[in-house]
Amino acid sequence: PGQDYSYAFQPIVDVAARSIFSYEALVRGPDGASAARVFERVPSDDLHRFDQESRVAAIELASRLRLPCKLNLNFLPRSLYSSPAAVSSALEAAQRCGITPDRLILEITEGEVIDDHAAFGRAVNEFRRSGLQLAIDDFGAGYAGLTMLADFQPDLLKLDMTLIRGIEGNGPRQAIVRAIMLACIDLGIDVIAEGVETLEEYWWFKNAGVTLF
Repeated sequence: PGQDYSYAFQPIVDVAARSIFSYEALVRGPDGASAARVFERVPSDDLHRFDQESRVAAIELASRLRLPCKLNLNFLPRSLYSSPAAVSSALEAAQRCGITPDRLILEITEGEVIDDHAAFGRAVNEFRRSGLQLAIDDFGAGYAGLTMLADFQPDLLKLDMTLIRGIEGNGPRQAIVRAIMLACIDLGIDVIAEGVETLEEYWWFKNAGVTLF
């Protein structure tokens, strides 16, 4: 929707169920330009307003496409400080489109600083009571890391591609990922391996117990 951007919907696959678990909405330029290119064109003062409005657009497009499963929506954490409607607007859009809150997964990017993890967790958990789920995106590449897991537990955790690339031949990465997965098991968090590109990477994670790719 709109003249300046649209969306690609990337599947997250459950290899155990042999089905699509969710689609992640990825903002794209009208010419297919990447999310980074789209965000480069947004003035810094408008960034969080664009973040909020683009989520609503993604929900409306997903509804028109009749996507049958869950929908992952990216979310800049500071948007919640900028506007209380940052999340509620998405829930309202979903209601208008006949999408129940339990089909929405809010992806918190780890690449933006959260000043107060505990306060942020309390605010987000208010929305989780409606059924909306929470994921930490790019885990292992940003500012927060394990502090996020300690202060509020997401429903899902997406391992960053830097941990995944070539893991079958990298002992330190294997040890780190096993430790993360053990913590997630104890906390009841599902792990998604993001950006798997080779059979060797796939088999390592599958043998480690990951089912979402």
